[in-house]
Amino acid sequence: MIQVKSAAQISVMRESGRIAGEALYLGGEAVKEGVSTLHIDNVIRHHIEKCGATPSFLGYAGFPGSACISINKQVIHGIPSKDTVLCEGDIVKIDVGAYYRGFHGDTANTFTVGKVSSEASRLIAVTRESFRQGLAMIAVNNRIGDVGHAIETYVKESGFSVVRKYVGHGVGQQLHEPPDVPNFGTPGRGPRIIAGMTFAIEPMVCAGSGMVTELADKWTVITVDGSLSAHYEHTIAVTEDNVIILTDIS
Repeated sequence: MIQVKSAAQISVMRESGRIAGEALYLGGEAVKEGVSTLHIDNVIRHHIEKCGATPSFLGYAGFPGSACISINKQVIHGIPSKDTVLCEGDIVKIDVGAYYRGFHGDTANTFTVGKVSSEASRLIAVTRESFRQGLAMIAVNNRIGDVGHAIETYVKESGFSVVRKYVGHGVGQQLHEPPDVPNFGTPGRGPRIIAGMTFAIEPMVCAGSGMVTELADKWTVITVDGSLSAHYEHTIAVTEDNVIILTDIS
């Protein structure tokens, strides 16, 4: 069942979203050649806990990190490690959640290490723009399918592919709530968007086919063809009058 949030609950989610957004920003600032993904994870955890919140991902279904940090062909759910060190040309996806006063905020972005390939730069730009294409379709009485259709259409027209196995989701008192928010869909289909809904839109875009598989660690998801991937995510709230990006700190 979709959990519709009150104005007071959305106000709390602004705070959890802000904390997650700040932690993601700081994690991105730490992305440099020679830095381990565990160091980035520690930066993120320190900020979340300093704010009186809890990392949403830490211990979630047994996940060992405070953030998911995925490099190059890794799409999502990369486990932070002292042995994974960033190199010039890497693209780094960081996914962060913060749990504060009973509600989660969830956000992700893709960062670069030094100079990256033109393909990588364009992939990152297309992924971010596809989020905005989906966001533009959010309005009361529109459908979730309208959002996913807009995302996939833009991605395909740009020569890339969306991941279909993993999708966006409702966010609230649980990190993952109904409804699913796929990065593909049919216009006019899917749950109707109503005021009080809060969910994460998170395009996962690949330079290749979009087919993915999970590694033996049971977490890290990679592209089957070894192509690069990018990830971008914000938690949003729908009101009668507008859409609030709860994790945007710009």
